[in-house]
Amino acid sequence: MRLYSILISLFIVLLFPLGITAQDSVSKKKAVPASKMKVVTKDLKKSLEVNDEGQIGQNYERLANEFQKNGDNAKAEEYYKKALESYTKLNRTEDKTRVTRSLAKTQENQKKFKSAIKNYEVAGSIAADKTVEEINSNDANRLRTQANPKSQAVYVDSNIELLKKDNKTDEVAAAYVQKAENSLQQRNKQVAIESYKNALAYAKDKPETVIKIKNEIANVYASDNQIDKAIVINEKLLAEAETKLDFNNQIKQLQSLASLYFKKEEPKKALFSLKKAYDLASEKGNSAEAKKSLSALISYYKSEGNEKESMALYEQFFQNFDQLIESDTSLIDAKTFQLTEGKIRQLEKEKTLKDELISKKNTFNYFLLGSILLLLLLFLFIVKALYSIKTKNKEIALQSLRREMNPHFIFNSLNSVNQFISENKELEANKYLTSYSNLMRNMMENSNKDFITLDKEIEQLKKYLDLEHLRFQDKFDFKITVSKELDPESVLIPNMLIQPHLENAIWHGLRYLDGKGFLHLKVELQDKKVMVSIDDNGIGLTKSAELKTDNQKAHESRGMSNTKERISLLNELYRKKISFAIHEKQFPETGTTVHIIFPLIISL
Repeated sequence: MRLYSILISLFIVLLFPLGITAQDSVSKKKAVPASKMKVVTKDLKKSLEVNDEGQIGQNYERLANEFQKNGDNAKAEEYYKKALESYTKLNRTEDKTRVTRSLAKTQENQKKFKSAIKNYEVAGSIAADKTVEEINSNDANRLRTQANPKSQAVYVDSNIELLKKDNKTDEVAAAYVQKAENSLQQRNKQVAIESYKNALAYAKDKPETVIKIKNEIANVYASDNQIDKAIVINEKLLAEAETKLDFNNQIKQLQSLASLYFKKEEPKKALFSLKKAYDLASEKGNSAEAKKSLSALISYYKSEGNEKESMALYEQFFQNFDQLIESDTSLIDAKTFQLTEGKIRQLEKEKTLKDELISKKNTFNYFLLGSILLLLLLFLFIVKALYSIKTKNKEIALQSLRREMNPHFIFNSLNSVNQFISENKELEANKYLTSYSNLMRNMMENSNKDFITLDKEIEQLKKYLDLEHLRFQDKFDFKITVSKELDPESVLIPNMLIQPHLENAIWHGLRYLDGKGFLHLKVELQDKKVMVSIDDNGIGLTKSAELKTDNQKAHESRGMSNTKERISLLNELYRKKISFAIHEKQFPETGTTVHIIFPLIISL
């Protein structure tokens, strides 16, 4: 008979391998409730299908929370890590802080202390809130000082105060539980019970947590041989479970009461509680708890040598076995989750593949955009370089055209000196050379400038007219008029643009007169523009053309084209609307009028 009893026990152990996997009732693991499992996994599948990273992260976290709540820390750790990956991609600091702390807690529950310390530190380092940073730092230090419960107590007490200020009731309750466990390590059971009671005050809105804490209080009483107090607590919990029709909790409380009655040496009450727990577990299809209760009963009968009762229990169990397995929803739920998890794994692989394709596409797009940008920059550089070269060429051309006027003027001036010498007018020649040298010095000083101030230009033009008047004093007089509206020291005008037209007026108009002519240079402001007028009463364009030699005609034609080219270059380089016009006076008047108009430019 004894051998038969052993065989029965072995049969029970081998009969429930799935029960052990799916629903371990030895305080560590139990199946996630079917309704919550279905909702969370369904939402996770949807978010993976549409590749919504934010929703994926949230659903991973929800699933991890369910596993942690039900004691499956390994699964909770797995899904917290996945949630953390999603939140990291989205750079959500607050979510990363929260999940990293939850991950550390699951690792601490599995005694992975090094990993837990690291994650507590990471959660503290990325936290935006100083209080959260300090809480995580305290937890990391608490784990570092496991060998010294007194040192741990300091960090636990600090966290309790910080969490109270932050109004985090759930975490305050958990911190008080830590304090209770710490007190038990220091063998201070009274403080442990007080801490558990404080935890109850903060966990009143969490029924499952309340039950767990009350069971822990009962365990402390039992370990201190205060069995009656422990029984009172378990009986109250049993009554509450019966009222709420919480069958799983009823079974657990009956099992706890049986254990307490055995300690109190009241086997009848203990057996009554165990049988009631076994019957309820069998009725409700909870194979794991049925196994636990049956094993405890057989163990007791075996110790008492009561093989008859063992056989009766076995026969009853065998008769109800098929019905028990069929009605055990935990086995079905575990299998359902395994299938669902397989689908989730497949979706995760597809998502990884999609992310890789998107990443490669983005890399190619960034490379393409970078190449286009580089080519655009190169194109702009070339355009800028060509523009700079073109501008420089225009500046050189403008300078060349400006200097082109000087040779003819120099030739005429030296001719005049030669004439004075040939006529033995040494004084006039000396005076002429002195004025000429001053004029040339001024012209050379300003030769590299496209614009000079009006007062400097007028000074140069007066010196030039003085020289010409010295030679042709019997041929013309001149006058220079500058409007009072213009400030000669600040107004800028094109350099050496007026002088060629004064030269033309004298050499091709006034010098051919029988009498004395008049040359008037006038600078005035009209409609915010500067207008330069050169008016002479010489022989005019038509008669002058009749008297010219072929060489003189070519020179005058080049002088006009020179002026037009200079104006065109100035307009292109400086975006100025400079205009030029020459008119012959109508009979009975003789002579020409030249107008040069340009915008008012003020020197800074």
